[in-house]
Parts: sequence; C-alpha cells; structure tokens
Amino acid sequence: MRCWIQFLTTPTVDTPGTSLVLHFDNKRYIVGNVHEGLQRATIQRGTKIQKVSDIFLTGKTEWKTTGGLIGAILTLADTSKTATQSAGHYHRLCKEQLEDCLLHNPSPEVLETLQRKLNSAKQKLASGAQTLTIHGGPNVTHTLATGRRFVFRKGMPVEVDEIREDERNGDWSPTWADENILVWAMAIEPGSSIKGEPAVQALSPRKRSFTDYESDVSTVPRKIQGNLYERGLVTEQEFHDQQIRQGVISHMFDSDWRLDALFETPLSEVKMPATLFIRNSTSKKIEQYSGPMPGGEEPLPNINVLVRKPWPGALITDLPPTKPSLTAISYIIRNHPQRGKFDPKKAKALGVVAGRLYSDLTAGHTVQNDKGEDVLPEQVLGPSKSGNGIAVVELPSDEYVHNLIARAEWQEPQVMEGVGAIVWILGPGVFKNQSLQYFMTEMSHMKHMVSSTDCCPNYLSLDSSAAAAIRLHQIDADRFPIPTHNNRPPTSPENDQTASTKVANWIPANRGLRVLLEPTILVQDKFSVPPLDTAKVLQEMPKDVLFLAKAIRHEISGKSIQQELERSSQDLPSPDAEVVFLGTGSALPSKYRNVSGILLRVPGSGSYLFDCGENSLGQLSRIYPQDELTEVLRDLKMIWISHMHADHHLGTTSVVKAWYKATYGENYPSEVGGSNTEFSTSGETMSEGPRLFVVSDEPMLKCLAEYSSVEDFGYDKLVPLSVWAAKPGKPESTRLEWNGVPVGFNTNDEKMNQMMRTATGLTSIAAANVPHCHGAKGVAVTFASGFKFTYSGDCRPCRALVEIGMGSTILVHEATFDDELRGDAIAKLHSTISEAIGVGIAMKARRVLLTHFSQRYQKLPVMDGVESVSVELEDETDGQIEGTEGNEMGIAPIDTDDSPVEQREIKSIGEMVEDEADSDELLAAPPANARNRRPSILKINQPIGRDKEMKVGVAFDYMRVKLRDIALLEKFTPALLKLYEDTSERDSIGSQEETTGTPPKKQETTQEKRTKKVGGGKMGRVRQSSEERKNVRNGVDLFSD
Repeated sequence: MRCWIQFLTTPTVDTPGTSLVLHFDNKRYIVGNVHEGLQRATIQRGTKIQKVSDIFLTGKTEWKTTGGLIGAILTLADTSKTATQSAGHYHRLCKEQLEDCLLHNPSPEVLETLQRKLNSAKQKLASGAQTLTIHGGPNVTHTLATGRRFVFRKGMPVEVDEIREDERNGDWSPTWADENILVWAMAIEPGSSIKGEPAVQALSPRKRSFTDYESDVSTVPRKIQGNLYERGLVTEQEFHDQQIRQGVISHMFDSDWRLDALFETPLSEVKMPATLFIRNSTSKKIEQYSGPMPGGEEPLPNINVLVRKPWPGALITDLPPTKPSLTAISYIIRNHPQRGKFDPKKAKALGVVAGRLYSDLTAGHTVQNDKGEDVLPEQVLGPSKSGNGIAVVELPSDEYVHNLIARAEWQEPQVMEGVGAIVWILGPGVFKNQSLQYFMTEMSHMKHMVSSTDCCPNYLSLDSSAAAAIRLHQIDADRFPIPTHNNRPPTSPENDQTASTKVANWIPANRGLRVLLEPTILVQDKFSVPPLDTAKVLQEMPKDVLFLAKAIRHEISGKSIQQELERSSQDLPSPDAEVVFLGTGSALPSKYRNVSGILLRVPGSGSYLFDCGENSLGQLSRIYPQDELTEVLRDLKMIWISHMHADHHLGTTSVVKAWYKATYGENYPSEVGGSNTEFSTSGETMSEGPRLFVVSDEPMLKCLAEYSSVEDFGYDKLVPLSVWAAKPGKPESTRLEWNGVPVGFNTNDEKMNQMMRTATGLTSIAAANVPHCHGAKGVAVTFASGFKFTYSGDCRPCRALVEIGMGSTILVHEATFDDELRGDAIAKLHSTISEAIGVGIAMKARRVLLTHFSQRYQKLPVMDGVESVSVELEDETDGQIEGTEGNEMGIAPIDTDDSPVEQREIKSIGEMVEDEADSDELLAAPPANARNRRPSILKINQPIGRDKEMKVGVAFDYMRVKLRDIALLEKFTPALLKLYEDTSERDSIGSQEETTGTPPKKQETTQEKRTKKVGGGKMGRVRQSSEERKNVRNGVDLFSD
C-alpha cells in the first residue's frame, strides 16, 4: 500500500502557514495550518479535496492557523452535497441502463458488467453524507461557532475534537485512529527555553510481533474527547458551554431547518419581530397577516397564525465566553502495522487447500487443513512490519522548544517505532534555537523538513495570478505592479555558513515536496514545484501585444491626449486618490481572481478598505513592499463590510491584526476581548491612540467581538460602528451607533461631529439597503475636498444606491454577469455589466469602475455587445429576504453561487439556503421576493459613450489606478483583448492533480465554449440547456480522483 504526505503550502505572504495533505487511495487528511489562501493554493495546483475526512490542525488556535478553515469547510460541504446528488443520478442511470438492456436479451458478460456497475452505484449512494472531523487545540469550536451568522449548509456533519494535554490515561494507546492511521497528539504548553543540551537519545526500538500491535490499537476510539466532564477534566460550566458551541456547529453544517417552512402557532405566543401569515378561509391560499400584532396596543384576536421557525443556530445570540489558549498542537502519525508476507509453500506443507483459505490466513484468520487441524496465521506468515510514520511538529516560538523535546513520546517504542521523518513548522527565529538543533542532531537517523520564514522563500505561490499581473505590467506598468516576491531562501543547507544552524540531514520545505511513507520512507524532491519563472513569463509575452501596448503608451503620452486628460481632470476633487483592487472575483477564490476587496487611498485623509475577502492581507503584501505596506496599514482609517456573505469579510481579522501590529508594535499591552471603550464626546477615547473604524451590519460586528476572546488581534482598538440605512431621499439620515450610542458627522453635538471627522478623515457616511441578501448595504463616503466615493457591494441596480451616491466622483459597482446572463443576475440578485454602467449614468458619476466578476470570466469579462444600457432601477427591498424571525441575525436563502454551472462541484463561499420541499408536514411560504414592488424611479436607455464626462474601467486583481488616470484605462482595451486572444492557457506552470508531473491538458475556456458555432450556422453564442448543464455537473467523473 503506497501512501505519502505532501506539502501544499509553505509560508509566504499570501499563504501565511504550512499545510500538508496525507494521501491514501480511499481518503485524504489535511495536516498543519488551514490558513487564508489555502483554498486558492489547492485550486492553483489542481489538488482535489473531495476525499478529505479529517483535518489535523497544528500550532495554537489563532487566525494565522485557522483563517481559511470556514472557507475550506464550505467547499467540502458543497463538494459532499454535489457528490451525493451525483451518486443518486449515477444510480438512476445505471438502473435504467440495466432495465433497458434486459429488454434486448443481453449476453451474460454484458449483464454481469451492468449489474456490477449498479452494485457499485448502490454502494456509493448508501455511503451517505461525508463527516468531517476537525482535530485541534482549545477554542477551535468557538472559532467555528462565531460564523453561525453567515454559514448554513445541509448534509455535512462536522465534528470537532479539541485536544487537551491531560487526556492521556497512563498508557501509550493512540489518541485517535481509523482504518488507515494511528495518531498520537501532543499538546505543548510554553515554558522556559533551555539553551543547554537536553539528554535526548537516538532510539533503537525492539522488534515487536503483530499480536503486540493488535493489542495496542484494539480499543482505540474514533473520537479523541469522550465525556471530559465525567472524567473530571473540565468543570460542569465548561462542559455546558462546549455543548452549546458544538450544537451551534451542528446546525451550521448539518441542519434540516428550512426558511420556507411555516408552522402553526397561537398569535399570542409569537415572538416579535416576525412575519406572520394566515390561510384565507375562502381561497385557501396563504396570505400575509396584517391585523393586530403581539406587543401592540390593540387586543389580539384568538387565532392561529403561520410563522417561520427561527434558525436554531441564530437562537444563540451570544456564545459563552472563552479565553485565549497558548497550547500548541503537534502529532505523531503512523500507518497501521503490516502483517508479514504469506508463504504458500508453508501453507501447502501444512495441508491447507489453496483458494479462499489462503486469503483467510493472509487476513489473519485461523483455518483448518484437510485433516481438520487448526492452522494459525503465524505459521504461514513472515515477520510483521511496523507501520512507517512521520511527526508534524509546530513550535510558534522558543518558549515551546523545551517542553516539546522533553516529551516522553520521543523515547517510547510503542509510539516511535517506524517513525522516520519529522516536519518542523517553526515560528520566526525558532530554527536557530540551540536546544532544538541539538535535538535534531540527536535524531539524525530521521529526515527533517523545516517549514519556516527563516528558510522558505517568499515565492509567488499563486502562479497564474502572478503571471497575469506580470503580463499586464508589460502592457501598462503604471497601473499594474509586478507582485513583490523573493525566490531566494533566507537559510538553506547550501548557503548557511552559521555554525549554530549546522544540522545534518535537514532540507527546507517546498510546495509539492513529498515524503513517501510506504513501502519505505523516502523524500521525493522530484514533486517539488519550482518558483514561477518570471523571466519565462516575460519572454512568452506575444510580440504583437507588446508592439500594440507600446503604440498605446506613445499615443497617451502625446500632447493632445495629455491636454484632454488635464481638461477632464481639472475639476476633479482629490485627483490623486487611488483605488487598489485586492480581489475582483465573486463567490470563491480562483486561480486568477481573489474574492472582494478594494483599498481607497486619499492623500491627506487616509486609507479605507471596502470589503475584505479572504487573503486580502496577502494581496496587499504582494502589491506593496514591506515598508510601504506598513505605511498603508498605519494610514488605514476604516473597513466597510457590505454584507455577511463570507467572500466579503473573511480577511477582516488578519487585516485588523496587521494594522494593530503596524500601529502599536508587537508587544503593546492590550485587553483581550476588550469592550472598545464607551463613546466619549470629550475626545478622550481617540486621545488614547489611533483607532480603526469597522462599519457594518450588527451581526458582522458581533462576529468580531466573539472572536476577540480567542486571541488579541487588536479588537480593543477598534471602533465598531453598526449602520442603519438612510431613509428614501434622505442620505443624511443614515444612522451609526457605537456600542449602542448614536454617533455621526452631522448631529446636534458639534464636538462629536468634529471628532468623527478628524478620526475618520471623512465628512459623511451614507448607507443604503440594496437588493441582495439580509443586511446588504451600499455606501457613499464624502471627503472635505468634495471627493465622493460610492461602493455598491453585491446588488441589483438600486434606486436607493443612486440616491446616496448622486454626483459621485467614483462609483465602484459589481458587474457579476455579462448582459446575456441577465436572467442569472436577476435570479441571484446581482448586476450585469451594462446595468452597472447604467447605475453610474443615473447617479451622474464622473468615473465608474466595474468589479466582482463571476469566476467563469477567468481573465477578462465579456464586454463585446455592450453598446447601450437599458436598466430599470429597483427598490431597495426588491428581492430582499427577511432575516430569521425573533432575532437580528439573517440568513440569505439565495443561491449566490456565481461560478460556472459546470464547476459547481467545487463551489464554496456565498451560497446559502436552498428551498427544498421534503416533508408533507411543512407549509410553503410565499416567495420572499414576490411582494409588491414599488415603481422604479428611473429607466435608462442610452448608448455607451454618449456621456463624454463619465469614464468606465474594468478592474483586475493588483490594479492600482488614480482618479485622474481612470480615463486612460479604456485606451489599453485593444491590447488587453489581443493579449487574451491567445493566452487562455499559457500560465508558466506545469501543475496537475497532486503534481504528478503530467502536462496539463488543453481545455476549452468557458468563453470559447460559449462562442462556438452550431451546425455551421450564425448562431453566435449558444447557451447550454439546464438539462445539459445538470448532466455535466452530475457526470460519473466526479467519482474519479
């Protein structure tokens, strides 16, 4: 049985942790960190994660090690759901094939083949939903539970095993096991760092029989924890609190709750707020109830009403408190012992009849020979072999070294026999710890792989995105920087001349590096993925594209263009304001586009972040060198989160932590889980030091508050402002609150107004409810110079957004779909390209930048055919879904998956509840968007380009564009179109599934598929039918790996 462990990531700025995959044919395990950017890294390398059943988190529970966990679980949940659906579809196909074949007198061979396929399909269907188990240190459960306000999945049971040091029962049985591996977890607490040489001896364990092994693992439980309360390891309160968190997680990923299910209850027992329905006695139809409400002044009629049942996870308004844990988790992982080789000559000599009895002996069962005598497996099997293994050790700092090397496991044969390699995941500076190096030297009979910023280079880990950025830089260097990187490792066995780090038999970790565990331990460097060859990317740039780009640059440097640019910019406020795009894709990260994030830099005022999708900090770190990045972070004044879909905010914690570190330093004393200080109009609050404003809907702020008890990421220096949208026609009526206290820019309290203006650099914030999901809002911010910036978030074209953004200098609007997919845009509450432009025309915006493109447009959105706009502005509540009743937490029951239909088996972020009728006892509520609509205020029908003052640009990841230069973006369109004509598959990487070395197959792009001609006619673009797309999604190839 061949199995191996392989590096998925090593620490870089956009993959800030170390992650490995342990590969068996029937199952996968992720070991190490599940950091931000891991999903995108697996997509980049083509690594499939469908078979992942367990995640073994190493290190401390902090965002650095768990920041990508929620996104990864969402991906696995969606993959599991699609696989289950595909299994059902495949079973039906096999059954139909067999029934059809029986009608035509098939041959026995054909019948046997079809029956075998049907039996296989039955097994896949019977396997049911996959369970994901997450193993890690304290607070993993709490971390996941903070996401209950925006995570809802069905059919993906998630279990969390939090590892505690005092769980061992005095023996050396594994703490966890399954059919493939044995795991010994080590919970390491920080202690003194000893500089001397510890007494560590190399191990030469005795050989052991297979019977010994069987006795070791025969009673190993599948779960680690058991009932900790009954064993006296936790208090009754701690046990109760953990039960609450685990219940929340259960509902987050494996709930049977449905939004459209109505339950009958007496009107007097309804908890408000809630939307109530009654059945019309005449028509028998369900209608919205409009009579006296509970809590009102009018007496209540004695009737029953229909009401939605609250989502169970939302009933927990506040999680039980927790506190940071310093425990760092490491693992020793071994294969099961292997029986000796079967000797048929011995079996024959003992009178065993060949055939099934041979198989029974090989499986370890006693059989009888032809004389009726018992023959034992030991009589015919060779010597047993211990299972090979590897240790994965994470040491965040020097303080953990002594307690790690003092562990008894290192000298215990029952644990260490067969372990031949160690993966070291080390914090900065730990590799040079003398005690650790002595330990590694004493363990020189093992292979050591070190993953640390001390010895791993900051290479470009997202090759496709980086290559695209380099090509764009060759076209327009002023707007498209080359991502910062360094392929030279700080320390390696070749360049290290420091005596203190002369450790034999170690190699630096590298993505793709593989350690074969069976049949023998072997480090296979041939699978390592080399850094992106940037010189090759430069050389591969098509010459005609370079020639065209050079001609464009020459043209725009000419006097006439410059004069026109000066004329159109002379009355622009803050012309040097810069918009920087950290992510321009929707739903989930892809090879070419990260999820949403926009940085606005306004000289003299500050920097402002609008949405903060996963790995936004990594994108910032690629755009800016370290010194400039520190300046940008220190200058950051506000983070705006538009809504609670995960692709818009999962990077917030890491950005806040980086801001906190840049502003206050590494060792600034902070109050973990602090209350952010009550608002004071005297200015005392702001005089305590710089503050970072986080403005969003209340649920987002509560997520941050709950997570602040897990680690100190700077929460006590935040100003969390909850926002309520402006009333129609009154942008100034936007309401802001800080810890329940109303604040603002134009209140009756001038001291407050001045303090807010000084602290934020703004003169106003106006918000509007937009049609997308519960709590979704657009925003317009205004500066003292008159510069006005409006951001749509995700939405349909919206009247309220036009009102607050009227006269904007810049509008950044989502443009998820091209115009041919307007039906998809309406269904998913997004906008098309021409609709987004139409919103800019309606609000008289000077400049419009388009972003948030569906990931089906891998490099360039489809713009051809956009010659005019025709858009009807919707009311801000059109399509809006009410939140769960009885609390402020809303779950958006909308399919916001914007990925190509044929790729939905890997979708993750953004999709929420689907309405599925599966019980006769449930009553279906009217569609949430079927309410009466208010008339639109404006309908635009105008050719593009008629408004000479409004300039439109398309955003790319890493793009930096100043206000005065937005008009130049359209000049480079011919070069961009030419570039993407022939570079659809020209990434300078050769990654395949798990880096097998096989050249990638040429794939048609989605755009090529859609532009195919049919039957030689002039049909142009042809859409697949829904049934065709369903067949693609449900194909049997989903079961292959």
